Amino acid sequence: MPSDPQNALLTVQSGLAQLSTLIVSYSFSAVGAVILLVVGYIVAGLAQRSIYAGLGHIHGFDVTLRHFFSRIARYAILILVVIMVLGQFGVQTASIIAAIGAIGLAIGLALQGTLQNIAAGIMLLALRPFRIGEHVEVGAIAGTIEEIGLFATTLRTVDGVYILAPNSTLWNQPVRNFTRNGARRGDITLTIGSWNDIDLAQKTMLGVAATERRIRREPAPIAFVATVGDSNVAITLRYWTSAADFFATQIDLTKRAKQAFDSEGISIPAPPPETSRPEPSDTRQ
Repeated sequence: MPSDPQNALLTVQSGLAQLSTLIVSYSFSAVGAVILLVVGYIVAGLAQRSIYAGLGHIHGFDVTLRHFFSRIARYAILILVVIMVLGQFGVQTASIIAAIGAIGLAIGLALQGTLQNIAAGIMLLALRPFRIGEHVEVGAIAGTIEEIGLFATTLRTVDGVYILAPNSTLWNQPVRNFTRNGARRGDITLTIGSWNDIDLAQKTMLGVAATERRIRREPAPIAFVATVGDSNVAITLRYWTSAADFFATQIDLTKRAKQAFDSEGISIPAPPPETSRPEPSDTRQ
């Protein structure tokens, strides 16, 4: 059946009118979306810098936490801007928010251990049981703190080994901080023969401590009999020094105390000789 040319022309004109209306409508939406994205990006950057600078005025607030919270604010603003842009084009934002919530829940369940490390990292940075440069022992982990991150903490052992420990491991165990109090008590013990003058040995060890500038005068160092054996006596020198000088002082005092004993004629008994095992007899005929 032949079509009516007049009806066809009216249909084309109606379609063109609707198309022009859509083009104009979406052009305004696109321009508005671009403007919204630019403004949102600028506002997100300003908010990040403002929060970072504001947290910097809080005494003792950790730099890592300042970065973390400022970036969280920036990303939250950017996500809100993207949702608003999609709303400009008629997209149902309620469904987008629900989808984002579902995705966040799935990611949270998948990365449960990682989120525990982040939470532990925030607590470590907030409560500060240890700081960079401090020597700590946490369970089987011991070393000097080099970096505290949101996911893990970097340590260096006394023999130079690199350790990367998850924050949740460090947070869930007692922390022994050898540096925090600024001073540490040290003990050196030398064993002498029981025939030596014990008073002289104690006086000699105190004399060595008196000439060591790294030893603190308060509390004063003391020397005492630690243990008594059948043929030997263990004399201990107990002293206090700064945490930074602890190991060097212990090494030097041990050497100097031994040299002082030698100069005073105080003998340190030699270890018992090793008993040699008898050679098996040859029973062959």
